Amino acid sequence: MSHDGLRLRTVMRSVAFLTAGALTLPVLTACGSGDDRDSTPAAAQDIALAARTGVADGGTLTWAVDAFPETLNTFQADAGPATTRVAQATLPSMFRLDARGRPAYNPDYLESAKVVSTAPKQVVLYKLNQQAVWSDGREIGADDFLAQWRALSGKDTAYWTARNAGYERIERIERGANNLEVRVTFAKRYADWRSLFSPLYPKDVMGTPDGFNDGARGKLKVSAGPFAVDRVDEKGGEITLRRSARWWGRPAKLDEIVLKAVPREKRAAALADGKVDLAEIGPGDARRIGLAERDKGASGPLAHGPGAATSPGQALRSWAIAHGDDEEAADAEQLARAKTRKAIESYADEQAGLRNFTVRKSLEPAYTQLALNGSTGPLADERVRRAVARALDRQELATVVLQPLGLPAEPVGSHLALAGQAAYADNSGALGEQDTAEARALLADAGWVPGGTVKDTKDTKDAKDAKDGGGRTEGDAKKPDAAGDGTVRDADGDGTYIVGRDDPKPGDRAPATGTASTDAVLAPASSTAALQQRAVQRQAARFATAADDGERADRQRVGQGGAPGAYAPRGTAAPNTPAPDATSAAGAASGPLAKDGKPLALRFVLPSGPGSEALRAVGERISRMLERIGIRTETTKVADDSYFRDHVASGGYDLALYSWPATAYPATDARPIYAKPVPAADGSLNVEQNYTRVGTDHIDQLFDQAAGELDEKEARELVRQTDARIWAAAGSIPLYQRPELVAARKNLANAGAFGFETPRYEEIGFTKSVPRKP
Repeated sequence: MSHDGLRLRTVMRSVAFLTAGALTLPVLTACGSGDDRDSTPAAAQDIALAARTGVADGGTLTWAVDAFPETLNTFQADAGPATTRVAQATLPSMFRLDARGRPAYNPDYLESAKVVSTAPKQVVLYKLNQQAVWSDGREIGADDFLAQWRALSGKDTAYWTARNAGYERIERIERGANNLEVRVTFAKRYADWRSLFSPLYPKDVMGTPDGFNDGARGKLKVSAGPFAVDRVDEKGGEITLRRSARWWGRPAKLDEIVLKAVPREKRAAALADGKVDLAEIGPGDARRIGLAERDKGASGPLAHGPGAATSPGQALRSWAIAHGDDEEAADAEQLARAKTRKAIESYADEQAGLRNFTVRKSLEPAYTQLALNGSTGPLADERVRRAVARALDRQELATVVLQPLGLPAEPVGSHLALAGQAAYADNSGALGEQDTAEARALLADAGWVPGGTVKDTKDTKDAKDAKDGGGRTEGDAKKPDAAGDGTVRDADGDGTYIVGRDDPKPGDRAPATGTASTDAVLAPASSTAALQQRAVQRQAARFATAADDGERADRQRVGQGGAPGAYAPRGTAAPNTPAPDATSAAGAASGPLAKDGKPLALRFVLPSGPGSEALRAVGERISRMLERIGIRTETTKVADDSYFRDHVASGGYDLALYSWPATAYPATDARPIYAKPVPAADGSLNVEQNYTRVGTDHIDQLFDQAAGELDEKEARELVRQTDARIWAAAGSIPLYQRPELVAARKNLANAGAFGFETPRYEEIGFTKSVPRKP
């Protein structure tokens, strides 16, 4: 999993991969709980929808992917997004997601699929499409289901599977009236049974460990979709999918789809050169395509791009140096001017090519969150985590990312579903809205007070000596902030440390890079933790189970009584300090917050790559928000390729920003993300995919109940209750749904920003040319 976000089931396979506390909650009202109310996606998909009659037959679509797939088996640990793309176009899928992120049965493969018995065991009966056949002519049948179950059940360790979620609950698979009827009997009830057998591989792949482990890594001999794998060119980074002659459904419009590995930073050039027809892009490339359309037909030099910011004075000075008497300076300047001219020409040519494209935009089925590492340090105290959460203006953060792109800027209200999905509900009220005074009170209750005595350490002494000696340490490129707040900033003024530079790392409290924390401490420091946990969880439970607004209001009025320290009453000032002014920066703590001689500072790890500008902008906003409540952040920028592996997954951070994809099956797919970490035999902490290391037994129990609840309404309600508890634990704070920006050739139909929906590959194609009137 990277901060860019991946399809959740792929992510789950790729990894060998909550406490609650003091808080004053208002009466919990939101669209948090309920029964069958519907929501709509925050943004509609944008795919240039066209009828088949308007789409030409034939043609090749070149589609950019991030990386060449390591394997074509989606159930192996190194499967990636390109693996998923191939499987969607070439293999059976019993259910697919619609535009609202909800599973719907796929009539190309199924006549029906339903639960036919719940007692004594759950039984699902699949009736397969009688026309459905593999590309070798064999019908798709019960033996394929049986082979896949045996491979993924987890009982045979010779199969190198990455996960077996759901398959381990199956007791047996039998043929029904014929080979096109498949009866699946479950040993344990399974609400997410629709997630199984999608994709379905032929028994030739699943039937033996050798076939599973190696048979579908670099090739897919047998398939059953509108396309089949035709050529695999690992050296050229391309996989070619050819229209299948055995496909029984509506024939594919395209002759070929070429999946081509193109790095993000090279996509604008690839699009402009005509090497790619469809590519996910970043905001910068989206702006370039918008400018290319705006400049169409304009004459003269472009007002943007290389050299556009050069002022007349700078241009005159450059000319003077290039034609001056100093030959060495003149040669250097002429070389620089030649490079600039070449860059201007290249940029102008690319802009001309980009006029053939448009930007399709929607919201990706994934959300960005702030992760709080609760295993060690100040964030092991639930009150500090809650203080961080209450300091955040999530609306502001969503706005800074989404509004410039013309997308709805709505904060995400759930960890387990997104707007439009059946289980979605805004449960953020279980934690509370942004409130600076409440956040300060939480920190005070946890013992972090302004003006506290800070013991001198070598680092603090060096910093003090540097300040007294002119603002820098010998050989250090950093300098104190101009505002005089004591924050150490680098020469660029962004207050960050970039891994790999020679200057010393600020703070140095976090675990060493690449070293997994073995500290399993999840309990807060205060002896009142249990009371705090119960108080907040009671409110979360009430919030998640209320049936209507009137009853909710009656049931959830929470008094200010209770055990001392169980929560910080609204407006409570820090002990023995003046009440803070929550509306101005002047109300911030005078001096750093400290406890037991240690200052309150958190290590904030962010990626440094060219595609991570939005994350860094959000990180800077968050740092300013935390500074208002007295929390200092020490920002560390790391290389993109090591960000997740060496920092987030290993626990080498206090705060981090990364994304999780949405799923139609949260009871199954989200459980490893929020399950309570447990100590392993070697003394380390088994966190699965819970990289915040915050969890509770009750959250685990709710996930288990939801996974086994066959009543869909009750299952959705259990998911909402689970989410409310996750909010209350404050291990991760959902911020905003990620933007989905896709550059598409203007005449490309039924492709673009798909949103939740599984692409219909057979419908994608180029629109027919409109004949000109004589």
